[in-house]
Amino acid sequence: METTKDVIEPLIERAEEYAKTSIELLKLNTVDKTSAVVSTLISRGSAVLVLAMFTVMINIGIALWLGDLLGKTYYGFFCVSVFYLVIGSILYFFLHNTIKKKISNSIITQLLN
Repeated sequence: METTKDVIEPLIERAEEYAKTSIELLKLNTVDKTSAVVSTLISRGSAVLVLAMFTVMINIGIALWLGDLLGKTYYGFFCVSVFYLVIGSILYFFLHNTIKKKISNSIITQLLN
């Protein structure tokens, strides 16, 4: 007849292996999710950087062109800055919550899938 010790030892060994495997799986899942989020942020960040550079250059061109039309160069820069003030105000007062929710949902979806 087997003793209690002979029955419990294999059970404890299996529990240890299960715990080690579970911890390793958790580590791998964490690395996978982290790498997915970071790679998405880097790729989108680089696209935003290029778009921002384009926007700056086109805005300088538009400001110089408007300034030439209005007679003084700085008038063009004032017009462009007022345009962005209006757009920024609209985004902040009317679309702030919508944009915030979309970004939050995107990050949560990335982390949970």
